[in-house]
Amino acid sequence: MGSTVPSSRGEMPDLTARARIRDAAIARFAAVGVAATSIRAIAAEAGVSAGLVIHHFGSKDALRVACDQYVAAVIRDRKQRAAATGAGLDPVAALRDAGDGPPLLRYLARTLVDGSPHVAELVDELVEDAVGYLEEGVATGLITPGDDPRGRAVVLTLWSLGSLVLHDHVNRILGTDLTGDPAELGGWAVPATEILAKGVLPVELYERVRDAFEIGMQGEAQPQQEVIER
Repeated sequence: MGSTVPSSRGEMPDLTARARIRDAAIARFAAVGVAATSIRAIAAEAGVSAGLVIHHFGSKDALRVACDQYVAAVIRDRKQRAAATGAGLDPVAALRDAGDGPPLLRYLARTLVDGSPHVAELVDELVEDAVGYLEEGVATGLITPGDDPRGRAVVLTLWSLGSLVLHDHVNRILGTDLTGDPAELGGWAVPATEILAKGVLPVELYERVRDAFEIGMQGEAQPQQEVIER
């Protein structure tokens, strides 16, 4: 990840040693995974000594946590600004519009596949962010209200993250690189937006499915209540 790339806000890049190490770790972890990446390899890519990596982060696992936290913070920052324009449904879309976005997307895809001890926290954080973005969108009239706001946020987040994990297959089938140039995402973005905006099923079918599951849940609860009463 080139730390000479300006941020999406036009700010000067962060060139501190700690930031160079973090950026180098993100690039290496994304390319070959955490297990295959050594402290020495990260240090070499950052142009520092292995001792300086340990000085700043203590261990590779702590560095991994810092990378997770950084990626989550960047996503949150850019998502909050994107939500104001009605583009807040995709938890990683804002990264695609940033100059430093592709390396972060590749890192996130690798993190989700590796299933590190920290990935669950990262996903939970993205879900909670999505809940807030959807609430803001509903309040401003940019997003249609739903029966289960949190459920919608969870599903939309996991759909988006799942497509990122499968980005190689998306590229193979649609010719669209989800971690690449945002100007070339039409093959994915257009049908995805159509599904969200127009839907693919009639409302009546949704209501039948919802009612069927609600009846089923009530049926399961009834025997348990009878046992308690006995």
